[in-house]
Amino acid sequence: MGNEEAREPAAKLSRRSFVGYVVGGTSLMVMADLTLGASPASAIPIPSLPQIPELYDLNDFLTHCALPTANQIGIRVDEQGDAHFALPRMEVGQGITTAAAMLIADELDLPLDRVHVTLAPARPELLFNQLTGGSNTIVSMYTPIRVAAAVARKALLEAAAIQLGAVLNTLIAKAGVISAPNGSSVTYGDVATAAASPKTRQVSVSLKAAAERTIVGTPQRRIDALDAVTGRKQFAMDIDVPDALPTMVCRAPGLNGKPVSVRNEAAVKAMPGVTHVAIIATGVAVRARTFGQCIDAVRALDVEWDGGTVPGKSSADVLKELRRAQLPLAVPKLGATSVEAEFIFNFRSGSALEPNCAIADVRSDSATIWSGLKSPITAQGLIAKELGLPQRKVTVHVVQGGGSFGRKLFSDGAIEAARASKAFGAPVRLMWHRADEPRQGRVHPMATSRIRATVLLGSVITFEQRHTSVTTDFTHGLGERLTAEAAALPTGLGNLTFSESVFMLTQELPYNFGVITQLLNETDNDPRRFNTSSVRNIYSPDVATANELMVDRLASRLKQDPVAFRRAHLKSAVVKRVLNRAAELGNWGKAMPAGTAQGIAIHKEYKGATAVLVEIDCRPETVNRKVRDAVTGPRVTKALVVIDAGVVINPAGIKAQMMGGFMDGMAQALTYGNHLVDGHFLEASWDNSAYTRQWNTPFDFQCEVLDSESKEPGGVGEAGVAASMAAVACAYARATGKMPTEFPINFHDPLHFEPKSFIPSVPQSPTDGLSYTS
Repeated sequence: MGNEEAREPAAKLSRRSFVGYVVGGTSLMVMADLTLGASPASAIPIPSLPQIPELYDLNDFLTHCALPTANQIGIRVDEQGDAHFALPRMEVGQGITTAAAMLIADELDLPLDRVHVTLAPARPELLFNQLTGGSNTIVSMYTPIRVAAAVARKALLEAAAIQLGAVLNTLIAKAGVISAPNGSSVTYGDVATAAASPKTRQVSVSLKAAAERTIVGTPQRRIDALDAVTGRKQFAMDIDVPDALPTMVCRAPGLNGKPVSVRNEAAVKAMPGVTHVAIIATGVAVRARTFGQCIDAVRALDVEWDGGTVPGKSSADVLKELRRAQLPLAVPKLGATSVEAEFIFNFRSGSALEPNCAIADVRSDSATIWSGLKSPITAQGLIAKELGLPQRKVTVHVVQGGGSFGRKLFSDGAIEAARASKAFGAPVRLMWHRADEPRQGRVHPMATSRIRATVLLGSVITFEQRHTSVTTDFTHGLGERLTAEAAALPTGLGNLTFSESVFMLTQELPYNFGVITQLLNETDNDPRRFNTSSVRNIYSPDVATANELMVDRLASRLKQDPVAFRRAHLKSAVVKRVLNRAAELGNWGKAMPAGTAQGIAIHKEYKGATAVLVEIDCRPETVNRKVRDAVTGPRVTKALVVIDAGVVINPAGIKAQMMGGFMDGMAQALTYGNHLVDGHFLEASWDNSAYTRQWNTPFDFQCEVLDSESKEPGGVGEAGVAASMAAVACAYARATGKMPTEFPINFHDPLHFEPKSFIPSVPQSPTDGLSYTS
């Protein structure tokens, strides 16, 4: 059963009544809270007009794109009475399969362990409804999933009423058993076949009220947790596809360099275990019996390369380009009344813990792909175009991924695997080397943010921000081929349309600062020069960090406490609430030793709000401490996150996401970056890029999820990053007495690593798995 349509006239709907099509319900639209907070007498906030995200944001847009095909998702109940749901989104560790299972279990009256959520393969008929991004999955699917479960439950009850000879509204469903008043009962499995409908029919349903739920809102372990920790969980590289042998690619020393010729192809083909060697668009592919043999072959290849897309370029060169492209500020600098700063955000890798990988089996008339893909319909279309096949002849299986951070919006690995399989005429199990990821993979684009605020008679009357960035690649479109191809137009105008739209729909300064303008400009409209992506939280971490540092500076100019200043100027009661709670829980303003300090920051996005308070230690004995010959830098000793995430599905999942988001934000503020030198990135591992490690995580991490007045869930996958990065930056400024203007803060310190070679493109395989390697 499943895919049953439910609809009734709008005039008959109550607040909890929906229909199976779920295309006309207004409950998916949540307006931002524009409540003005009371201001202390010492400040005179100048009201600001609502910004676009306060009225209609990226989540509204993505949700409305998904609505037309929301009726095409269905739940199947098997003969054992278990529920099965193929989620048209990708699980990458954010916990959406668990949240979806909880929604189904509650609405269907089943134990959680009897709900099985898998990932749907590419389904072109879903159009814009199979894109995973923008922390939108639960926001957009909250109602459709519940309606599908309610339709299934009603069908089961109707079938049970016939079988038990009972009146429908006298039946009680609990834990997969339907009972009649006379004590007779049937299980869901008993009536599953009878409940299936031979044709599509309209079914009106009412959804459970919050008070009737027993699972949603309670902390639950992830449904895949046991498999993950016992090694049973299957990622792309674990799928058993006959004859799909390990495959790797030898890559150019220069960014996006392409092979011209291979000088020793025959010798490499003769190496132990090697079965195939072939030039493909992105390098020289090698197929062998083991990945170790692939690495040996990659290192042995003698390849002539072209110069790549940024030959000779360095981070300093890109910074000059950014400054030349900065849009002018409208309000002239007015002496002491102007507060101004420019912030620099360097490249950083968007690598996930799981390397870029895919399995491909390309035949003469068809192809099958297995990979972690957040935009599988786009991937299917691109692979079909690459192979010269009709899209319907390419089957794309979506596999759960070990992280994404925007990386898996792009099908680079899947396309590369398809190319290799076609060139070899054999199935491949392609995996990138870890060194490939920061050097040739997707990166957060380098950017500058220039801000000028005007203060007059104790009030902020203007706040201008000009964010200038290397192009962020949005050529994945909205999740299907049409918009993907539009975004990839050679003119770059399609991608420009996407980047400007995403910026406009996400960036919001939630303060009453008079006239506010936030504008984006990109240095070029060609996303092929650098490999960029919508790295977790897209523009927001950089934009918010610049903003919150300036808010602290404005508070200092007006001789006000940072929390009191924010409280006086915040527009949203929701943001004010999380700020007040964080200040209360974190004991804001407590006395701390010299060289240490607290920092606080807020962020409003994803239908919710986040406040982060940190304590940082910047004393010389801490900053100069060495771990494994690396200078660790400042140490964040405490982190506190308070979030209003709307309706909470799984509080344990939200806390996990806030912890991960904080680690991302802290890394981007202090340590995590990529150095572009002579046309290539120096970093070739997690250690080189200096992501957060065990020795620099906070001793004390806390997260409080507030009860919300919202009736809809917010997004949480990215919600913790921006305020975390900003809070760490603000704490650093207060501890050192100097506002940081370039990130990561330690970027220009002497390199803490010896760069690995570029020819060969990958390091030698380790022979001792117990020895420490970077």
